[in-house]
Amino acid sequence: MRGRVQGVGFRFFASERAGAEGLAGWARNRDDGAVEIEVEGDREAVDRFERLVRQGPAGSHVESVDVAGLTPQGNNGFEIRR
Repeated sequence: MRGRVQGVGFRFFASERAGAEGLAGWARNRDDGAVEIEVEGDREAVDRFERLVRQGPAGSHVESVDVAGLTPQGNNGFEIRR
């Protein structure tokens, strides 16, 4: 995610939404000001999650989202990384 996505609780927003959708993965702030998120789980749940993070939490402004299909890693739960 790029835009105003750091300092607005974006990683915590992603964690809440991932948990609600039963998804596993992680979110972290990047040094370039972006937020990087990786999730895995049911395809429909991942699609719903993607739509939600494109909107973001209050106070955010998502300018762009890069999506890549990755091989699931078998993660459990959702981690907020630094």
